[in-house]
Amino acid sequence: MTLRFLGMPSELAAAYRDGAVDANGQVPELHISDGKGVPCRHCLGYVSEGEAYLVLAHRPFPAPQPYAEIGPVFLHAEQCPAYDPARGLPERHRNSNDRQILRGYGKDDRIVYGTGTVVQPDEIEGQADLILRRSDVAYVHMRSAANNCFTLRIERG
Repeated sequence: MTLRFLGMPSELAAAYRDGAVDANGQVPELHISDGKGVPCRHCLGYVSEGEAYLVLAHRPFPAPQPYAEIGPVFLHAEQCPAYDPARGLPERHRNSNDRQILRGYGKDDRIVYGTGTVVQPDEIEGQADLILRRSDVAYVHMRSAANNCFTLRIERG
């Protein structure tokens, strides 16, 4: 199966950059990167040292509901290119030691029980493929196992 890896939608990233409130109803905070692990959830790259970035509460679901987790994410303060889903798993995840949480969601945007797992970087693609082979799974979210921050969305290609 071909997998598509998606960052935050461009329209939403642009809205936050223009001052839209986040999932907690707050204006995103502006900071300057020290270059030490500030991953942008739109381009799926890092915010370089000296560059401005936003910190905000993100809910990667269409509406509030009990399974719609909210968590902090980083976003380049200036426009950056959207990650191309056809490029596969972002390079920074291939070359990382950071474990990730993968969790499948149904068409109703609710967790599909039995799909949650913690994986090493070299297991991400294989495990996402297994989860997405289930007919009751519409997409997978990847989150940081250390901080539980939303990382990206994985769909069938």
